[in-house]
Amino acid sequence: MTSLAVHSIGPSVTIQDRGRVGFVASGLSQGGAVDMRALAEGAALLGQSADLAVLEMAGFGGTFVADDDIRIALTGAVMQASLDGAPLHWNASHAVPRGAELRIGSAASGGYGYLHVGGGIDAPLVMGARSAHLNSQIGARLLDGAVLPIGADPGTAVNQRLEGAVRDVGGAIRLVRSFQTNLFAPDELHRFEQTVFHRDMRGNRMGVRLIPDGAGFQAEGGLTVLSEVIMTGDIQMTGDGAPFVLLSEAQTTGGYPRIGTVLPCDLPKLIQARPDVALRFTFIDIDAAVAAERADRAAMAALGTQISPMLRDPGDVSDLLSYQLISGVARGDEEL
Repeated sequence: MTSLAVHSIGPSVTIQDRGRVGFVASGLSQGGAVDMRALAEGAALLGQSADLAVLEMAGFGGTFVADDDIRIALTGAVMQASLDGAPLHWNASHAVPRGAELRIGSAASGGYGYLHVGGGIDAPLVMGARSAHLNSQIGARLLDGAVLPIGADPGTAVNQRLEGAVRDVGGAIRLVRSFQTNLFAPDELHRFEQTVFHRDMRGNRMGVRLIPDGAGFQAEGGLTVLSEVIMTGDIQMTGDGAPFVLLSEAQTTGGYPRIGTVLPCDLPKLIQARPDVALRFTFIDIDAAVAAERADRAAMAALGTQISPMLRDPGDVSDLLSYQLISGVARGDEEL
């Protein structure tokens, strides 16, 4: 079986897929990739299922060498990447020859980058998924020296790029009302929608704190909230009035008042936002939210239509002379 050797690795790189469904009642949140859209993008670039496991890289990647020729795709937060010293494009697929050094450095923007391989990372299945769930001690962060088995890859296409994949520029984030939304006074809800937020540099797979431009937000009777089921995308209002958006490894119950819940289709834009860009929230009704989610699912299903061949700079092609650049012979005196 083909494998990918980890020669060096960043501090927060894990194997992720779509996570585990159906265990919330047992205290286990779904987990899986923080940016689910990035899974679909990589799958489209490689022409394979979005259920396959990938490497999720929080802030920094690592150095990798495969023991056979493989295909890769790079999605999510844009990171510095090179193959034997030659730069690699992000939001694109590439061929990685046996023994070549794939190096992925720090994120130039965004929070979570993804390394996909043709055939997927063939990690052991645990409760129906291969993803690490650090908060529940399922799996672990990767360490230097790890050897990752890769599944069979029936595909061949490489040097493809995906258009329109950028989502680190902030903007409007849509949310629906939650069980405790009414605990916030109408003027507080209005101020919440008018406030500019920035993503805190601190955060992990459990959630991310947002910093408001101005005073925090308080719920009337917030201390009377009982612990109840919570979900990915819920915005809890912590004691200092700063919103905390719950992500894939959040706990399954909580007692902080929730001002609303971010639409799943808008979570990647919030997660990948640079700390210096503005974020604003806007409430929408359930019908509009359902329509938005349906449109997003249709857009992800159509990602293949946004893929185009990547034009490479001849100076970046180390084996240029091995290509057949002229496909015919002419005497030079033919009439054209």
